[in-house]
Amino acid sequence: MDKIFRKLLHLFNDTPVLAAAYDGFDRLRYANQAFRSAYFLEADETPLWSDLMRRNFEAGRGTVIRAGDFDAWLISTQSRRGKMGFRAFETDPVDGRWLWMTETVQSDGWMLCIANDITKLRAHGRTVRQDLDKAIKASNTDELTGVANRRFVTARMGEMLQRTQTEGRAGCVCVLDLDNFKYINDRYGHQAGDVILRDFAVRIQREVRRSDCFGRIGGEEFVVVLPNTSTAAAELIVARMLAAIRNSRPLSQSADFGYSFSAGIAPAQRGDTIDDVLARADTALYSAKMAGRNRIHLAA
Repeated sequence: MDKIFRKLLHLFNDTPVLAAAYDGFDRLRYANQAFRSAYFLEADETPLWSDLMRRNFEAGRGTVIRAGDFDAWLISTQSRRGKMGFRAFETDPVDGRWLWMTETVQSDGWMLCIANDITKLRAHGRTVRQDLDKAIKASNTDELTGVANRRFVTARMGEMLQRTQTEGRAGCVCVLDLDNFKYINDRYGHQAGDVILRDFAVRIQREVRRSDCFGRIGGEEFVVVLPNTSTAAAELIVARMLAAIRNSRPLSQSADFGYSFSAGIAPAQRGDTIDDVLARADTALYSAKMAGRNRIHLAA
């Protein structure tokens, strides 16, 4: 078996096809020579995908990122990256090549990325395909915060519930709601409210794993979908989120201003519909609000 494995690694390393594997936390665990050359990686480097993208963007190399604000691009991209079992798309390195990239995600969150150089293929219709990709991205993105929107989050929730039904896998849905948001808007203005919503989205996105899905479903309400996660583990993840928000001071004109959120967590059960699990999470959220806000409650 070791001999076969070494042979496979040798074949992967010699192929012109780009190949890489990321773990569930989006850290690079394997990349062949073609991939390392395209993205300027040393032989022993295993960076997080976000760090690799930032480094290459600042150096003007690697993937072409058509965005003036890298951090906004990163948050938006991470809210959808690796959330589906399979995805295929075009991507452009700065060197002028044209790559066709596929991402295949396993149930444990590991992701295999394969890219073929299709620069020599006839480019007819490429602009149309790129416009279509942009339209699909826009249809799945919340315009204000840049994270996933209700449509995208609901689809991921449905996929998790299907796996719970067919394979019995654990998973949780968490509903997060900013505390006293109407009062904040009334006192500080809607522009400040928008700043807070964007700050919340950025800070929460940093706390989710790549296999999780976080998005805004309306107003000041957000949802986190946690596949293959027990209730106890979900509570720990959301507790880290609470701590991250408690430390935030997002309003430059009010340096002492802080805000919080409350959370309701519901585990997925066999036979659940999306409405079922959301209703239980909403009930738990209401209990957290009634108990004083700035806390987590679990569904009964």
